[in-house]
Amino acid sequence: MIEKLIVLEDTDPVIFYGVNNANMQLIKALYPKLRIVARGNVIKIMGDEEEMCAFEEHIVKLEKYCAEHNALKEDVIIDIIKGNAPQAEKSGNVIVFSVSGKPIIPRSENQQRLVEAFKTHDMLFAIGPAGSGKTYTAIALAVRALKNKEIKKIVLSRPAVEAGEKLGFLPGDMKDKIDPYLQPLYDALQDMIPANKLQEYMDLNIIQIAPLAFMRGRTLNDAVVILDEAQNTTSAQIKMFLTRMGMNTKMIVTGDMTQIDLPSSQTSGLVQALRILKEVKGIAFIELNQKDIVRHKLVTRIVEAYEQYEKDSKAERERARELRTDKSNNQQTKIQS
Repeated sequence: MIEKLIVLEDTDPVIFYGVNNANMQLIKALYPKLRIVARGNVIKIMGDEEEMCAFEEHIVKLEKYCAEHNALKEDVIIDIIKGNAPQAEKSGNVIVFSVSGKPIIPRSENQQRLVEAFKTHDMLFAIGPAGSGKTYTAIALAVRALKNKEIKKIVLSRPAVEAGEKLGFLPGDMKDKIDPYLQPLYDALQDMIPANKLQEYMDLNIIQIAPLAFMRGRTLNDAVVILDEAQNTTSAQIKMFLTRMGMNTKMIVTGDMTQIDLPSSQTSGLVQALRILKEVKGIAFIELNQKDIVRHKLVTRIVEAYEQYEKDSKAERERARELRTDKSNNQQTKIQS
């Protein structure tokens, strides 16, 4: 009788073992000749060497499935151990699976364009209104690349600009102060990576979330780097960010032109970057619109209402300018006559 240890590195043991260790109990039942003890992320097995080799091969397949789908059910365990393909194979357009095991897929034509562009371009700009899924899709693509071991880390950043209100001095250390600005990024990650695994990734700096100001001086290799809320960057900031790109790195820049929170005296770095980089080879530009909004149906109506208001206000300003011009011309004519 020999002994061997198997370490679960890519998945959350809580999900792998199942509720009340139901999955492990099933695995033990399918391998009655082996003595199996599971503690933490380590599985200890004792028994016949040939039987142990088959067990290890199946555990590796089960771990890979669990890491990819964030779920492991009894029928999948039985299928894999019996050498059959699991019934719940993913369809071609699934990006990743959520922590509940549900597939995260592109939910609109433009989101699908973003997914396709990620395959063929190293830098992408995704521009669209609130709720169009630009940030969520970008983070899903980054998580998939990490799970597939195509990259070594994910770096998420956004400018620390308040949305129309002054928050004043925030309590706590540096992390406590910047976390409110970065919460939308945490929300997306928590949907896709189990809590324990996400904490481990962050402790090891495999997933890094930082304000834009902390990016200066870095060269980012083997990574997917996402800049969110890029409409609130200055020209100098976005140029600094884009030039952090290293080898085997993909960058995704997301923004919403209707939500610029910079002072009126400052030009949005995103607006300028789109104008400067539009002809640069290797950069993809994806524009999302109201049809891509996947939040509550009222969000679409709100966005449309505000866009109509902006159009009406612009038309009103144009009419007022024309009236002032006509009035000024009439006065000049009277003076001359």
